[in-house]
Amino acid sequence: MQGPLRPFTALLCFALTLSFAASPFFVDSFAGFDPSQFPVPQDNPPVQPAGYAFAIWGLIYFWLILGAGWGLIKAMRDGAWHDMRLPLCVSLALGTGWLSVAVLSPVCASVLIWAMLLSALAALFMSPARDRVWAAYPVGLYAGWLSGASCVSLGLLAAGYGYLDQTTAALVFVAVAAGLGTFVQAVLGRAPTYGLAVIWALSAVAVANWQGEAQIVTYVALAGAGLVALPTLLALRPG
Repeated sequence: MQGPLRPFTALLCFALTLSFAASPFFVDSFAGFDPSQFPVPQDNPPVQPAGYAFAIWGLIYFWLILGAGWGLIKAMRDGAWHDMRLPLCVSLALGTGWLSVAVLSPVCASVLIWAMLLSALAALFMSPARDRVWAAYPVGLYAGWLSGASCVSLGLLAAGYGYLDQTTAALVFVAVAAGLGTFVQAVLGRAPTYGLAVIWALSAVAVANWQGEAQIVTYVALAGAGLVALPTLLALRPG
């Protein structure tokens, strides 16, 4: 028996999507990690994508809100939607507080963003095969960007705490992001927005290092983007 749980989850998911999208308005001082937050200050770290790439959040917020709203109206009691919403609610709840945590601690923010990613990936794999434009596609875009951002966070920590130099940390974790993106998109076999978001992140890392001292990061990031593009193109095929 369904009971009230499915409608409640649909409403909760929509509410958390709104709170997640509104969270930047309450932490307007955050513009990335401050270099002084690390024992080894991270000035212009090569693992970090070019600033324009973060504009993707506008599309992510907008599409998640549209999808959650559509699902609330059209698929409130749908079982497949309900299965997706459960882990998605976890990710959105964590995401609502992420900026506040990031201002205080890069380490805690990194742990939190990986928890956001894992729950977002669970939601993506549980997303219904139908209603892709409203379910799998926005969640895929969100999970894809988180895949890149999570690896960037580890690269910042590795260099910021002196485990690796900046260039090595960038090379290692750009490669991790490419491997993760390729694996997830290949296993998923659908929702190409996931791979497109990873490609967007990797391409922005390449742009950030195009004329810098760590140009090798550009080449690795472009190679990684090309690797992710292979399963993404397969997922774009009709049917």
